[in-house]
Amino acid sequence: MNPILKNILAVLAGWIVGSIVNGGLVQVGYSVYPLEGVNVNDLNALADALSIAGSEHFIFPYLAHALGTLVGAMVAYLIANDKHKKTMALVVGAVFLIGGIAVNYLIPAPIWFKAVDILTAYIPMAWLGSLIGSKFGKKE
Repeated sequence: MNPILKNILAVLAGWIVGSIVNGGLVQVGYSVYPLEGVNVNDLNALADALSIAGSEHFIFPYLAHALGTLVGAMVAYLIANDKHKKTMALVVGAVFLIGGIAVNYLIPAPIWFKAVDILTAYIPMAWLGSLIGSKFGKKE
């Protein structure tokens, strides 16, 4: 397969799989730590509720961001062209970072959560995903 096409498919697959993991963990979080009386599918209602939410309500969003990025980066690493595996994993991390910055801008959350989320859930997890991927796939 054309290496450029293979790398594009690797990033798309990583983004899709990582998004599924992310969304699944967010939904699990709503059942483990429900926001009583809040329609979590309504961005405005969710934003209002998060302004008074406890720290426990931010565990699953963080896990969703971190593990979604980790799994997505690992998938991209495993699929990508041999010469660019780590780069494609980091591209997936950058895509999730852009989404994370947008979400942190749109939904009011405590500054501690925003800092931890932006600094640790994306690029470091993509790097870790590439390391894990290297243990299962071909070496760089």
